Amino acid sequence: MPSHLPITLLTGIDEQTRGSVAAELLAAGGTTVLVEYDVSGLTGGSVLRIARTAGGVIDHEVIRMGHPCVSCAMRGSLVSLLVSIAATEKYGAAIVSVPGAGDTQALAEEIARDADDELRVDAVLAVLDAASFTEDVSGDDLIRDRGIATAAEDGRAVAEVLIRQVEYANAVILSSTDATEDAVATTRALALALNPQALVRTTETARELFGVRLHDPDAAEAWVEPGSISAPLQIDERAQTLVWQSDRPFHPQRLYDVLEDLVAGTVRGKGTVWLASQPHARLGWDSFGTSISIGVLGRWLADLPVERWSEVGQTHQARSAMEWHPEHGDRATYLSITGTDLDLRELARLLDGCVLRPGESAKKLKDPFAPYLEGSTAA
Repeated sequence: MPSHLPITLLTGIDEQTRGSVAAELLAAGGTTVLVEYDVSGLTGGSVLRIARTAGGVIDHEVIRMGHPCVSCAMRGSLVSLLVSIAATEKYGAAIVSVPGAGDTQALAEEIARDADDELRVDAVLAVLDAASFTEDVSGDDLIRDRGIATAAEDGRAVAEVLIRQVEYANAVILSSTDATEDAVATTRALALALNPQALVRTTETARELFGVRLHDPDAAEAWVEPGSISAPLQIDERAQTLVWQSDRPFHPQRLYDVLEDLVAGTVRGKGTVWLASQPHARLGWDSFGTSISIGVLGRWLADLPVERWSEVGQTHQARSAMEWHPEHGDRATYLSITGTDLDLRELARLLDGCVLRPGESAKKLKDPFAPYLEGSTAA
């Protein structure tokens, strides 16, 4: 048996499709354990966790929580279960089917932090329903309104949940049931625009991913670092991405006035924002479908002593080293905006028009963003 128990984290908001893929992976894995969660009792404060092999159930436990949320049900107890499975030395791998509202990134990081000697995350896989994916990631439906078990106060949009699953995944698995060929092709194009490093498989070929070591924790952390962007591969005309940057700050009112236009019809936007009215705050842009938030990431490197630069993400440090400005240091705006059927020239024109113009003063500007800079929705 391996010195570290290999773990595959499987995520996706559709319970039935994710369950089918989990069963396929279990059948392909020989001496493998599948951990699943029945979250139907979540609102009552309990979740049923079941661990089974191809031969039957080996463990089941009712987890009771003071605060009924999926992440609370999994945090801590999952790692201890996996460590105990590894300790038996009977099993070659484990698959964890993460409920739709679960945080796969947090689980992967918890495993690496708390059980590095016993466990190793080998792959993070996201199952996507190609029939609904494009609509889901372009809209503003909330996860709690979809019948997906989650905490009562969970205000995330379906688009955010799905996109974060895709962005952190090593591979995406497309379910094409009831989906047209065009829908499948568009889902594939969007998934790769969101995460160019991801492998793409279908439910019929999902078995190919089992036992393949794909996950690199450091690379995953860098890819999803808040405020970072990565120029995607333009491999399919069905998905387009605008990569835009400026070494002048935004005029806050002009930017605020066009936010809805900037996210209309888009799927994902992210990056770092320099706002003229907030010269010492490095701001992060996060948009999922039509929902957008602009929040404080921290201070600019230019405002920090060198010994505190470690407080800032490595991706931002690396970018700043290459693009450091002699006058304003790392202050800059860089954004990526992805969607289908986007008018990239119009998006660039709107953004260009928001930049502080020569001769305009940054002092005493009206700042409509100020009430939202704790991470609340700005639009």
